[in-house]
Amino acid sequence: MTDDPRDPTALEPIHVVLPIRTLSGGKARLGEALDAEEREELVLGLLLNTLRVLGAWSACRRIHLVSPDPLLDVTAHRAGVEVTVHRQAGEGLNAGIRLGVSAARVQDAASVLVLPGDLPLLTVEALDEVLLAADASLVAAAGGPFVAVTPSDAGGGTNALLLHPPEAIAPSFGPDSFEAHLRAAETAEVAVQVVSDPVLGFDLDTPDDLERLDPARLRELTRLGRGAVDSVRV
Repeated sequence: MTDDPRDPTALEPIHVVLPIRTLSGGKARLGEALDAEEREELVLGLLLNTLRVLGAWSACRRIHLVSPDPLLDVTAHRAGVEVTVHRQAGEGLNAGIRLGVSAARVQDAASVLVLPGDLPLLTVEALDEVLLAADASLVAAAGGPFVAVTPSDAGGGTNALLLHPPEAIAPSFGPDSFEAHLRAAETAEVAVQVVSDPVLGFDLDTPDDLERLDPARLRELTRLGRGAVDSVRV
């Protein structure tokens, strides 16, 4: 039997798992508002912004980018931060997340934060709020397993899922994933902390979401992704 080097009472080191679907198929539900090229620019702009925010977040020890799309490797390295890229064999979202979580566990992560790549308002400060809630949960759980869940504000989705330890529950992203994660935690008898946050709660998924986003912010993300599109298509 091999000793587990992780301290069960320590929240850190934290690894972030960032699952990204294929570039060509990303944000298909925005097709009514954006053409294919505009969607690609937005997907890459969101990804670059997310990676840069994570690179500035001191609690993040390692970033695991999981995607079936080899074109995203180039974008990841343009972000100016260290990223471990995992090529996913299929396109299942939760299968990709499990791949990233498994890699984080092998590399001795004490906790894993699963974060979608479509949060246009993401900031270090918002991530720190999750960390504060997780610290409180760790104390309340007396070092035992727990999850912190941030629901999306426009539906039943999950926009951040912190797992301590990484295998606390299995990821269940998709429709009604917020309730699915709460049920999974209850079944596993794992403590739960719900972290409601307007920054993390807002994602870009539908044309209505685009309408709610500040046009200046949308232009900024699109410009950020435009150069990345040129680089992955050469």
